[in-house]
Amino acid sequence: MTTITVALPDDRLLQLKELAKSFGIPPEELVRVSIEELLTRPEDAFRQTVEYVLKKNAELYRRLA
Repeated sequence: MTTITVALPDDRLLQLKELAKSFGIPPEELVRVSIEELLTRPEDAFRQTVEYVLKKNAELYRRLA
């Protein structure tokens, strides 16, 4: 397995940590699962999932911004 490093602004890292916490998983796991979803799902299904999650968590994202 290969490890990659991704630079995130502090505010985005905070959002990632809060979202991961809400799922009860480490931020690294949330990123890994998200990438896995992106690579394994057909694009339309992924887009629908993203739209659903963004809509569902809009208030959370607004508060974290």
